[in-house]
Amino acid sequence: MSDPMRPPASQPRPHPAAPRSEPSRSRAALRTAVVWDVLQDALDRRVKATGRQTLDVLDTGGGSGNFAVPVAGLGHRVTVVDPSPNALFALERRAAEASVADRVRGVQGDARGLFEVVERGGYDAVLCHGVLEYVDDPAEGVRNAVAALRADGVLSLLAAGLGGAVLARALAGHFTEARQALDDPDGRWGAGDPVPRRFTAEQLTGLVEAAGLRVGSVHGVRVFADLVPGGLVDTQPGAMDALLELESAAAELAAFHSVATQLHVLGETREADGA
Repeated sequence: MSDPMRPPASQPRPHPAAPRSEPSRSRAALRTAVVWDVLQDALDRRVKATGRQTLDVLDTGGGSGNFAVPVAGLGHRVTVVDPSPNALFALERRAAEASVADRVRGVQGDARGLFEVVERGGYDAVLCHGVLEYVDDPAEGVRNAVAALRADGVLSLLAAGLGGAVLARALAGHFTEARQALDDPDGRWGAGDPVPRRFTAEQLTGLVEAAGLRVGSVHGVRVFADLVPGGLVDTQPGAMDALLELESAAAELAAFHSVATQLHVLGETREADGA
């Protein structure tokens, strides 16, 4: 599985693995900064609520560790489940380079057979990023992720957004494909579409609530980042910081959820909500 992140109203925190001094990594930060801020805030709140500095985190479909390694860098134990041996090998290498190999464990598996490889009800937080697009039954995927949580846990859910794909195809001049994505039950623009399924914010929150969690927050991810030319961001002084701030400000506004490339939902168990 490939790597596909409530930010503060002020300056967003940079992703630990994406220093802003490097343009290529800065563009990566645009794709992950919102999710990272929400996730780090959720983990910080879990630490305070539980009194434990080290949490147990499960990253389903975590690939080469785009989120897992930075989470381990915060001091938490992370188990990554991914069907790709190559991704798990890259995860091991990345964790070693970041000096967190002792806190990262990779196991081969998938969302459907999750409890063949990990413990049910054993995690303070579960990351389900870029998974629901590819599973046969998204509702089952969310239920399994929730079943892996402890009684007072949080779910970080990230999936492809329908509106962002429609907008991107239209702006590229592919109007028929944009209309097809808009009308297609899975949000696909055609046979060549590499993404099997896309979601609206309402669909994702419905899945989370149906699995028994309370929706803590919904954010649009990559609202502008995929539409702004990379050369503009790299060459204009201050453009990267300004765009990061714009993404952060727009992410929480429901009006922009319908045009985001990805959607992030934070789900909380009732016990976690009351902690």
